Amino acid sequence: MLKSHVSKSVPRAAPQKDHGFAISLMEHLVVPTFVLDIDSRVIIWNKACERLTGVRAEDVLGTNYYWSAFYDKRRPCLADLVLAQSYNEIGKLYPKGSYGLSDHGVSAENWCVMPVLGQRLYLAIDAGPIYDNSGKLTAVVETLRDITSQKLLQTNLETLAARDGLTGLANRRTFDERLAEEVRRASRERQPLALLMVDIDYFKLFNDSYGHQKGDECLRAVARALGDTLWRADDIAARYGGEEFAIILPDTRLSGAMLMAEHIRTAVEDLGIGHSTSVASSHVTLSVGGAISVDPCAPDQLVSSADAALYRAKREGRNRSIVAKLGCSSMNANIAERVRRKLA
Repeated sequence: MLKSHVSKSVPRAAPQKDHGFAISLMEHLVVPTFVLDIDSRVIIWNKACERLTGVRAEDVLGTNYYWSAFYDKRRPCLADLVLAQSYNEIGKLYPKGSYGLSDHGVSAENWCVMPVLGQRLYLAIDAGPIYDNSGKLTAVVETLRDITSQKLLQTNLETLAARDGLTGLANRRTFDERLAEEVRRASRERQPLALLMVDIDYFKLFNDSYGHQKGDECLRAVARALGDTLWRADDIAARYGGEEFAIILPDTRLSGAMLMAEHIRTAVEDLGIGHSTSVASSHVTLSVGGAISVDPCAPDQLVSSADAALYRAKREGRNRSIVAKLGCSSMNANIAERVRRKLA
């Protein structure tokens, strides 16, 4: 919880005889810096700030249009929040975990569109109040650092850590985390949640017949097909392990999950990847099992139910999909038949 104020132990305004030197020093700091007076007008916009934003000091000094150096639509900067002491508003403007409050001011990180430069930069921002000798707030100073390269590197590393190295889909760890999140959200919002477990039929025989390099190519092709079938941003496809995949479908009912299961199965079948040793088909095919949770459940319950449906699909001849409500032993035959007719 953010504090409601900043301690007045921060630096006070310099004595009048040192005022000119302080301004000159700030103007030539290598750190991009600007200062607002009590009326939110720019009184200092140093040379480093000019270089960072592409905005000249003469264009913003004495104005309150400094926000346009960072954003294409008007919004408060961190200095504005300090000036207005609106510390509780920080969480509405900056991403969770990217801001903090100390006795010396406020810090935050944010993507800025930088309209003059025509590029987005990720900036580390610090803003602190300046008080006069009587303790009255007289100005706010904001400093900025361009940490775009560090942010992009961090994002790339996080993406790599979340992805399966072979297929590019979400990895098992990401799947487990997302499934737990979606189970909590479904329970909180009283929405259905579907999980599909997908297995490549007779994949061991495929590897034995065509070699592991072709096996890897097959896995990548199947992964692309799975990813291409998902059209909602919240849906997620993951490599569960080996030749098994998993797909999380938030806010999806039985009919929708069955439709998706058949889309996935036919999409892979349509790839036409030859599989001469398969008992199910002359091409690579999938078995799909799914489960729908309409009541609060644990992630492992949903996985177990989807797994049970998957193994049932295998027992019944493979190259088919079976989806059931959590705890049900079979799917709704009437809905299944309507889905198959729709896809025929």
